[in-house]
Amino acid sequence: MDNQIQVDENGKLKCSIEYTISVIGGKWKPVILWHLGTDGTLRYNELKRFLPGITHKMLSQQLKELEKDGLIHRKQYNQIPPKVEYSLTEKGYTLVPILKAMHQWGAEHW
Repeated sequence: MDNQIQVDENGKLKCSIEYTISVIGGKWKPVILWHLGTDGTLRYNELKRFLPGITHKMLSQQLKELEKDGLIHRKQYNQIPPKVEYSLTEKGYTLVPILKAMHQWGAEHW
């Protein structure tokens, strides 16, 4: 591990934990990633059922951000009715051990 202090072009400290939280942080992203990692490929409505309380707008936004960050793959089938499936990318699968550790910690400290 590189222990050298790194800063960006604006002089702000670079921190790997801050980066990780910026990518997977929030109320819904870790849970979305968890279900895709443990339950496999899921359709939009299947994901929505796993997330009681999430709005359509919020789920759509979170999925778009996770796709933009390269953590999930969105596969659209050109059929009627439309069918879209979400799955983890290789990069997304690298988060599974972190999510499992979070799951274990939560189970032990709840």
